[in-house]
Amino acid sequence: MTVIETEDDLERGLAELVALDQRLAPLAKSLAPLPLRRRPADFAGLAHIVTGQLLSIASASAIFARLEQKVVPLDPAGLAGVSDEELLALGMSRAKTATLRAMASACVNGLDPADLASRPADEAHAELCRIKGIGRWTADIFLLFCAGHPDVFPSGDLALQVAAADIFGLEGRPSVKEMDRIAEAWTPWRAVAARLLWAHYRQMKQGKEVLPL
Repeated sequence: MTVIETEDDLERGLAELVALDQRLAPLAKSLAPLPLRRRPADFAGLAHIVTGQLLSIASASAIFARLEQKVVPLDPAGLAGVSDEELLALGMSRAKTATLRAMASACVNGLDPADLASRPADEAHAELCRIKGIGRWTADIFLLFCAGHPDVFPSGDLALQVAAADIFGLEGRPSVKEMDRIAEAWTPWRAVAARLLWAHYRQMKQGKEVLPL
């Protein structure tokens, strides 16, 4: 399986993507090079994504920084040494605290986030979504940015929906199902297309950071 590990991998994927859909050529030319933004495929990487659910990037970054300082190391063993009340005091919600506990339990019982990076995206996605509190968006973001899967597209991401509506002149923001349909044309480089659309959305926001990580 091709994995997006380096800037060269991303550049090659972008060239392949444009060959699949020439409509993206002007965007690719103006927005390249795209940010790689890889993180380790481990418990901390998944915790970072969970922390950022439904929060602004600034808020998520601040809370995660406090989490890293409090839970050392940031792994199942380290988490076991911190109470729920201490996690809540860092700014974690009760739902996210419960998700971290469920993640830790899954890892203790055999889940290896690094192993997920080497498995087919659909299998890895299903394994992640078995953890209570982890849904499609979280699994997609982990596989895209931590595991480096080339063909994952987070269709439920608001920024991607807004970017697609602007790029293709749609009357409204497309639904998740519509985004799935649009992104199908970008197989097997949907993860590159997602980065391209995020870069376009960032340009729409005058350079404001918009990537989930």
